[in-house]
Amino acid sequence: MVSTVDVSWELDGITMEGTVVLPDGDGPFPAVVLVAGSGPTDRDWCSPLLPGSNGSGRLFAEAFARAGIASLRYDKRASGPHARDNVPKLIGSLSMQSHLDELAAAVQVVSRLDFVGSSRVIGLGNSEGALHVLHYATSTQVVPFAGIVLAAPPGRPIQDVLLSQLALQSAQFPGGAELMPKVREAAARYAAGEPMNPDPALPDSVKMVLSSLETPANLAFARELWVESTTDSLGKTQIPTLVLIGGSDVQIDMHADGDPLQEAAAGMSNVTFAFPPNANHVFKEDMRSPAEVAASPGNGYNDPDTHLDPESLEMIMAG
Repeated sequence: MVSTVDVSWELDGITMEGTVVLPDGDGPFPAVVLVAGSGPTDRDWCSPLLPGSNGSGRLFAEAFARAGIASLRYDKRASGPHARDNVPKLIGSLSMQSHLDELAAAVQVVSRLDFVGSSRVIGLGNSEGALHVLHYATSTQVVPFAGIVLAAPPGRPIQDVLLSQLALQSAQFPGGAELMPKVREAAARYAAGEPMNPDPALPDSVKMVLSSLETPANLAFARELWVESTTDSLGKTQIPTLVLIGGSDVQIDMHADGDPLQEAAAGMSNVTFAFPPNANHVFKEDMRSPAEVAASPGNGYNDPDTHLDPESLEMIMAG
């Protein structure tokens, strides 16, 4: 038996909302704070830009509760049902620090719950969310994490990760591979602090991704994110840390990202790496080829028949 409770709190004049999932019993329970990935990805790890509502965030929370672990997952202020109202209030203030402030507020909320052991709170971040979890773990906080899970963390600067993703996406279109130099030219302009001005010949889906980095509400944060990777801070963590990269992930690569991360953590006994072979970017079990994944709408991440990768879940529980 598990129970679900919706919670809310204020941060800088904006109401944040989340969902607590509790195991059966009185506690105190260990707890996990789940941090979603980039863009408008919500607390369940679903996005209005992608089809499907079977999000891994919700599935993880339910699995944790069945194992006796409480959790809190939350909507970032620029995601979820109130994003349209909140985004105008956030223009000029979205940053790596504002995301860290959101996470810090969420951790304090869960740590104050009577049935949670405040000394046993774990952070689990997916993709971009892994950066925020790592920033929290390597800074001074009121409620320190007891450990962290970095699920699909970028081991390269985000600009390199994005270009590799767009190369795979472009390859699905006739002549798409030949257009990648135009993508790189736009990225180079952006890296130099100039407008991207993407070539009109680029596929609409590629232009949409590029333009999302230049929206006024997102621009300052996107420029911060553009040059960052998990390798920048991984060597500073002093608590138990599990780095997970799936073998079926078409966005974060077990070698291109995993190798520099392992180099950054060389000699650190508190950092463990795992590469579950059948896990995709959101840690669903995925037996398709990279081309099949890239060709499916929204990569099929949240399709109704998808389920968490059993090996990944086992590794997280064991960690």
